Amino acid sequence: MKLKRAGMLTKVIIVVLLIYFTTSLLDLEGKIQDTEQEIGALQEQVEQQKIQNQQLQLAIENSDDPETLERVAREKGYVKQGETLYIDIAG
Repeated sequence: MKLKRAGMLTKVIIVVLLIYFTTSLLDLEGKIQDTEQEIGALQEQVEQQKIQNQQLQLAIENSDDPETLERVAREKGYVKQGETLYIDIAG
């Protein structure tokens, strides 16, 4: 039995398909890398949010602490009775 050799059109079609699949693979590779970078950035945001949540939880737990209350009040510009508040207007 003789095998028929592939014609020129068949060879061209195969080459075109190979080029198409190669460019598709390269495009997918680029998308995968972009997605991995996005995942890394989101994981960093998650870690930062966890740290912020821990700080807020600690602040909630210490909200009855007199020293914490005094520190927060002073940050907001409050003073103790009998103290004098001086404001630097020189800039």
